[in-house]
Amino acid sequence: MPTIKLPDYLTLNGVLIVDKPSGLTSHDVVNRVRRILHQPSVGHLGTLDPLATGVLPLVTGNLTRLAQFYLASEKVYEGVIRFGFATDTYDSEGEAVGPVQAVNVSLEGLRRLAAHFVGVIDQMPPPFSAKKIHGVPAYKLSRQHKEVALKPAQVEIKEFDILEVNHDRASFRARVASGTYMRSVAHDMGKHLGCGAHLHALRRTAMGEFQEREAHPLEDLEAASKSGQMDEIFIHPRRLLPQFPCVTASDEISARIRSGRPINLPDFSQAKQVKVFVGQRELIAIATRVAGTLFHAKIVLAPDPAQQLASKK
Repeated sequence: MPTIKLPDYLTLNGVLIVDKPSGLTSHDVVNRVRRILHQPSVGHLGTLDPLATGVLPLVTGNLTRLAQFYLASEKVYEGVIRFGFATDTYDSEGEAVGPVQAVNVSLEGLRRLAAHFVGVIDQMPPPFSAKKIHGVPAYKLSRQHKEVALKPAQVEIKEFDILEVNHDRASFRARVASGTYMRSVAHDMGKHLGCGAHLHALRRTAMGEFQEREAHPLEDLEAASKSGQMDEIFIHPRRLLPQFPCVTASDEISARIRSGRPINLPDFSQAKQVKVFVGQRELIAIATRVAGTLFHAKIVLAPDPAQQLASKK
């Protein structure tokens, strides 16, 4: 049986999870994947600092428009805090602030301190961060030695467990809401103890529905792209945004959705938003309930193939 090659606008619309290596920015990873896939339209669903490793979800093609639904995604981190001195970046890539101090921390003491950070707290972002001040990222101002007038932000730490203490270092696991800086947590713990501290290592093990076990090194992506096995790398579309129910559209419904007309979905009158599919894998839209059983496409992710092909002639 001959192999059926789908058009590029179908094969390159997807979500994949990169296991980000330390030393690269999230934008560096996006650029690498653009070259690997020969696809200019690639974005990420949540920045990781250059120091950090782990789960970095990427969206490609038309599915880059899904990014708006992941702005508040929960994250899970594992990492190491080093006590004894703070740094200007709040992590191990920065310059030390002050001399190294003697450290006497215990597992029990750090667990008690960590408990004070659980819940909704006011947190000062690091001066070297992507937070914008009058439209300019804070890290750019810091590198120019300009004043960085950041303001505290409310964040939520849902779980914060100190797992082990080894001399001046403590390993932890944290589950946090979007916008939380574990660098700031490390810095604030050191300030509270009076000995200084910084984030020594960080790995993101989950973000939203995406898990560490699904993350692929960049080398694996490159090998899969060369061998034509990218289907094994992309996340199945029906697993995306699990909080939204799935609708498999008939030809009539898909035509209405793709042309921007409302649709009637009597079985989903309690849902605020639904994912609309053609077949098992092609996600064509996210539809929002207007009233009762009437839904309208919030975003259309796949135009009518016949129209798309006609527009390219």
